Amino acid sequence: MEYGLFGLLILIADIYAIYQVLTSSASTAAKVIWTLVIFFLPVLGFIAWLVAGPRGAAVRA
Repeated sequence: MEYGLFGLLILIADIYAIYQVLTSSASTAAKVIWTLVIFFLPVLGFIAWLVAGPRGAAVRA
């Protein structure tokens, strides 16, 4: 049961990350790459996105 809850949390986090990537102002190539990384490496991809993911211009300033 605990692993199922953990998996559900990872799924929700990945869906959130993919949504944020697709709605960001990053280039299309960057969006595709980040989406594939998050999809194929759910935990590591999400952590990498948190650290170095595409961000909007307002956050960079």
